[in-house]
Amino acid sequence: EVQLVESGGGLVQTGGSLRLSCAASGFIFDDYAIGWFRQAPGKERERVSCISDSDGNTYYSESVKGRFTITSDNAKNTVFLQMNSLKPEDTAVYYCAAEMACTEGHYLGYYGKDYWGKGTLVTVSS
Repeated sequence: EVQLVESGGGLVQTGGSLRLSCAASGFIFDDYAIGWFRQAPGKERERVSCISDSDGNTYYSESVKGRFTITSDNAKNTVFLQMNSLKPEDTAVYYCAAEMACTEGHYLGYYGKDYWGKGTLVTVSS
């Protein structure tokens, strides 16, 4: 069974940085992507970034492009989200999820199922 565990959230001041980690396990097939999503209080969940395991293809939402960088360490089965120049509007619970592909838009699921981590809270103070 696919399992995802996020870590690295915390409290940071505006302009600061955090690095989130998503430790993934249980994949049977090599064709998957890891997506980072976030949900702020009272708002819908939104896709922040993703990376494809097979070809390294990445995606960033306009709101984080140029500030966030997604990378993967395949040897450790871990995906990182480096977040720089953080803003108060980045405050949210951040989730990683397993998907069929890295693409813009809604969560795709992975072989018909939803696989999400429990989330890690990022708070950016002004």
